[in-house]
Amino acid sequence: MDNKVANLINEQINKELYSAYLYLDFANYYAAVGLDGFENWYRIQAQEERDHAMLFYQYLQNNSEPVVFASVDKPDWTRGDNMTPLIKGLEHEKYVTSLINAIYAAAYEARDFRTMQVLDWFVKEQGEEEKNASDLITKMELFGSDAKGLYMLNSELKARVYAAPSLVL
Repeated sequence: MDNKVANLINEQINKELYSAYLYLDFANYYAAVGLDGFENWYRIQAQEERDHAMLFYQYLQNNSEPVVFASVDKPDWTRGDNMTPLIKGLEHEKYVTSLINAIYAAAYEARDFRTMQVLDWFVKEQGEEEKNASDLITKMELFGSDAKGLYMLNSELKARVYAAPSLVL
């Protein structure tokens, strides 16, 4: 595997773990304000991000590349109203998309087709992540200021269950 690609994937492991921390912090915020459905949504998001980190970890292991762990930063965001984590979540997903795109570009340049094939799944996943984050913002804009609407939205998010990613490395 190309050194630049391997290094970027190692960095991505750390970024995915940071994403999990960030989303757990969002869940913590929503727990504190009594929105257990939103808490559930972000706890599941955190689990997804940990699994993404493990997929990258396993991919490096499967290719006999060393995995190098870095410190995971404390989540960096300023609390505001109930919309703040949703907006920060979308911003963060767009950032993660840019990171995946950078790894893909490096793999393309190195003609590392196997890595590109694995990254195809992540590219699709990021499209879904950005859409979900955007949809949450839209729903909060529509229903968040109405108590009944917020209750219904919170109930919808509370019903979400975790489904582990299925990706063959």
